[in-house]
Amino acid sequence: MEQRSSACPLDCPDLCGLTVSIDNGKVIEVTGDRRGPLTDGFICGKVRKITDHLYGDDRVLHPMIRTGAKGEGKWRQATWDEALDLVASRISEIRAKSGSSAILPYHYGGSNGWLTEGALATRFFRRLGSSNLDRTFCAAATTAATRGLYGVMPGVALEDYAHAKLIVLWGVNPSATSIHLVPVIERAREAGAKLVVFDPRRTPLARRADLHIPVRPGADLPVAMAIINALFERGHADRAFLAEHAAEVDELRKRAAAWSLEAAAREANVDVSLLDQFVELYAASSPAVIRPGWGLERNRNGGSAVAAALALPAVAGKFGVRGGGFTMSNGDVNWTVTPESAIAEPPTSQRTLNMSQLGKLLVETTDPRIECLFVYNCNPAATAPDQRRVIEQLRREDLFVVVHEQVWTDTAQLADVVLPCTAFLEHRELRRGYGTMRMFDSPAVATPPGEARSNNALFGALLERLGLVRPGDAMTDDELVAKTFAESEHGAALKAQLDKGTIAEPPHGSHPLAFVDTFPTTPDRKVHLVPESLDREASGLYVYKPDPRTDEFPLAMISPALSTQISSYFGQLRTAPAALEMSPADAAARKIVNGAPIRVWNAQGEVRCIAKINADLREGVVLMPKGLWRKHSRNGYTSNALIPPGLADLGGQAAYNDARVQVALD
Repeated sequence: MEQRSSACPLDCPDLCGLTVSIDNGKVIEVTGDRRGPLTDGFICGKVRKITDHLYGDDRVLHPMIRTGAKGEGKWRQATWDEALDLVASRISEIRAKSGSSAILPYHYGGSNGWLTEGALATRFFRRLGSSNLDRTFCAAATTAATRGLYGVMPGVALEDYAHAKLIVLWGVNPSATSIHLVPVIERAREAGAKLVVFDPRRTPLARRADLHIPVRPGADLPVAMAIINALFERGHADRAFLAEHAAEVDELRKRAAAWSLEAAAREANVDVSLLDQFVELYAASSPAVIRPGWGLERNRNGGSAVAAALALPAVAGKFGVRGGGFTMSNGDVNWTVTPESAIAEPPTSQRTLNMSQLGKLLVETTDPRIECLFVYNCNPAATAPDQRRVIEQLRREDLFVVVHEQVWTDTAQLADVVLPCTAFLEHRELRRGYGTMRMFDSPAVATPPGEARSNNALFGALLERLGLVRPGDAMTDDELVAKTFAESEHGAALKAQLDKGTIAEPPHGSHPLAFVDTFPTTPDRKVHLVPESLDREASGLYVYKPDPRTDEFPLAMISPALSTQISSYFGQLRTAPAALEMSPADAAARKIVNGAPIRVWNAQGEVRCIAKINADLREGVVLMPKGLWRKHSRNGYTSNALIPPGLADLGGQAAYNDARVQVALD
């Protein structure tokens, strides 16, 4: 038995350092280490139980080739050479017949590391000339809004929430998605800080908050605009800060003036006194920090809502003090290294297709039609909207589907070729955080089971088979890491930190103060409160699109994250059946009791599951968590079968929370 150091690259802002107990190459136990102050020796239950994922019955151990109809579960084991030859030959045939853009790589956040999400996979598809993928499941609208207003200016470090006197959580539930922020918030509250939560349900932190504002899904935009309007009208706007550091101030005020607190409260179906209390509390508190979450963006007004929330600290002058401002993603800020240097192939001008519209793309895309879908780091049968059509299209015999995967996901079950993939403890990974501003270089600490290979091993072999390797290419993980740092101004210093087995911090530090140490990276270094590019993309930034509910489908369905999964990752371990959570009032109106079999439906589809009465959920809102697998419901569909086809106003973002449904006993 020995202990080795690693880090978790999974989709979470906390970036935990890990201590892994290994016995003869096998993981026995995973605990948190103290190299990063945020981890502080503890980790989430998801990763503590990772041995169930690594060594469970669902693990893909060998290359498999389909022998029966798609979805029948008929496979034969193949050698890696046989499987790679088949994949390479089919890709070559499709390129010759229909062109490279008939091939679509489909990937997302199975790992946020630079070696597994990028590197040779990205190089392969760029050199191949495949269609490009616009990755829009999450953070597309928030990224567009943040960059439009501030560029890539870092936000408040998560550890610095301890200094805040007011913490605002808007559309985010750290208890499920960023557990290491919770004790920081609690320390701040013990020191006298107030906590405000905007969320349609009473999350664990909302139950303990000083103010909980249960905004109806999609109505965050008028609420944020009304708060901005009130700050100006009541003399709480920091005019000196705005004059020096902001642009389009008058235009923002003009657009916000359309919303009074009373009008916003009616639209959000909340008590206007709650909004009034928030305005006065926010104006009077310093330091005050707003943490918008990704739940805020998942609707037709998502980009504008995020932009309005991010404008608040500029309007009220909350920057320039430790613990004051906002936090969104810190993944791209301050680092001078970039994964592009290791990819060593520029982006192509081939068409770009929106991953959130996969079902539509597989049906309607022509010239050429998509004939090969290459899936890695993703499980679209469980995570893509329009689930019914996605599954129907994956079953097409004329669509060649390759899946590189750790376990037998819903998507793998519908593939032509399934290739066994390593998990993050079984390959090297270079990863920088998007909450905490730190970087880990984690070696492989465990032996992969069966014949699992990393993404880089797979795509390196395909680069060679298709004649796409060039002299001087970095091909191994070690070479890719060296290349990443070699072309950075501060690469040598960062690499030196990592080589000591420690974490690396950005050149400008992991706790920068906005408008003191760092400024917006917009051309004039100012906050642009109504950026022209966003105004154009949204066809009117901050213009509210009304609630899509109808008499036929009156209930707003949200699909937040589970505390036991990262999207669909670890979903094979879940044994509980799919449940739709309902408020007691909504359940009683339909004569539904806890545990009753129900059907949930709208024009897009239907899910058959059970009811779960949840007194923490506001009336008019139902909840089915994201990441469920087909096995969890009675009819093989999940909440993604109910997502409407529309997108958010910015970034091509999927509008998951715009689903409006009806529920009845089944």
